[in-house]
Amino acid sequence: MIEFGTGGWRAIIADGFTKANVALLAQGLAQRILFEPDAKREVAMGYDRRFLSREAAWWAAQVLAANGIHVQMVDRPAPTPLVMFTTREIGAPYGLAVTASHNPALYNGIKVFTAGGRDADAETTDELQQQVNALSEDDVVTMEADEAVAQGLITVLTSFNDYIDAIIDQVDMAAIRKSGLSVVLDPMFGVSRTCLETILVTARCQVEVINDRRDTLFGGRLPSPNVDTLRALTQTVVDRRADLGIGTDGDADRLGIIDDQGHFLHPNQILVLLYHYLLTVKGWKGPGVRNLATTHLLDRVAEAHGERCIEVPVGFKHISSAMEANDAIIGGESSGGLTVRGHIKGKDGIYAASLLVEMIAVRQKKLSEIYADLVAEYGELVMVEDDYAFNASRKHEIQGRLFVDRDLPTFDLEVAEVSWLDGCKVRFTNGGWVVVRFSGTEPLLRIFSEMPTREQAEQASATFATHLGVR
Repeated sequence: MIEFGTGGWRAIIADGFTKANVALLAQGLAQRILFEPDAKREVAMGYDRRFLSREAAWWAAQVLAANGIHVQMVDRPAPTPLVMFTTREIGAPYGLAVTASHNPALYNGIKVFTAGGRDADAETTDELQQQVNALSEDDVVTMEADEAVAQGLITVLTSFNDYIDAIIDQVDMAAIRKSGLSVVLDPMFGVSRTCLETILVTARCQVEVINDRRDTLFGGRLPSPNVDTLRALTQTVVDRRADLGIGTDGDADRLGIIDDQGHFLHPNQILVLLYHYLLTVKGWKGPGVRNLATTHLLDRVAEAHGERCIEVPVGFKHISSAMEANDAIIGGESSGGLTVRGHIKGKDGIYAASLLVEMIAVRQKKLSEIYADLVAEYGELVMVEDDYAFNASRKHEIQGRLFVDRDLPTFDLEVAEVSWLDGCKVRFTNGGWVVVRFSGTEPLLRIFSEMPTREQAEQASATFATHLGVR
């Protein structure tokens, strides 16, 4: 069975992620396109550097082609946001990126995009999932790749220029050129180097790249940019006395930042910094959007400028939808993805990194100083994130306690309200909160807590974990 989560379909290689299942998904999508009377019979396709990614992209393309669907294949390891951009630019009703993003190396998967290059919404993925799982291998048609190319059913693309130029057009390159910034880039063995290094070098930054070779095991680390996985980047920034370090996840839609002092800036901090910059320096107007497990410091900045912050469930498709519905100027999540009005309708670590470099150049201050100024003006909130693996047999029990019995622990702090929008979120009268939810991409229970102090955040998280018996 193929099951879509918050970030598309993901499965363990050779278990759920197989040639047969990739072909079934492609066949289901092809039939969906053929049954949509006004749909353009075209799909944008791309892949990252994971094991079997290129092969899987071609397996899917061959099935689509055999169904008369024209595939525009980006036939080199490409950032997921570039595939989203391509989907929008060619006017395709759907796009596919073969990637498992920041998941462990054992996983691969496929992200599905819809018209305009946005993440497929839950209704679309639910329908596609049902369609795919109703098929059998006998329903799949395919053709040889060479034949599909020769017949014009698959068009091979290799240039990243349009995507790179689109970002360059939106960033103040002149300001960056004057700054002479020194940047260390860590693609985490992923796909960001070509695009991001080109943009930074074009802006006359001094760029050093680490961890750029193809390694399908990602150096033995999760390809997710966080304080633990970016230790090599931190050390290089300190050793080179660079202005900042930029880390991107496996498919380059998320980022992590190391400042000039060698400190990891949490994605929450990056989101708030960029929102503040867009409001105060660039003069943009509009709300911000965050998921329920992302910092409420964004709310403080919004309120101070007469704006509001919109809370949505986890899953970037919810952020994209809320941004469009409310003409928001930025949307993001604590896991490192963010998007800005006027770019693609999804997260883009390459564009976000470029905008951050612009912010440093325009403000003419060190990144550490810019964040210190923000904290002095709005205060500080500290978030902790804990993941707990559990026996599969316990999931039903935990779900029952939380979402049926609504069995909550007793906290030391006064509770202001409880939300069941996505998982369970408890808000406290001191402005802090704690969220418990099941991961949509991995077999994990996730607990997030944000408080005025780290001690309070850790205590709230531990209280919930102990209560549920996962700690």
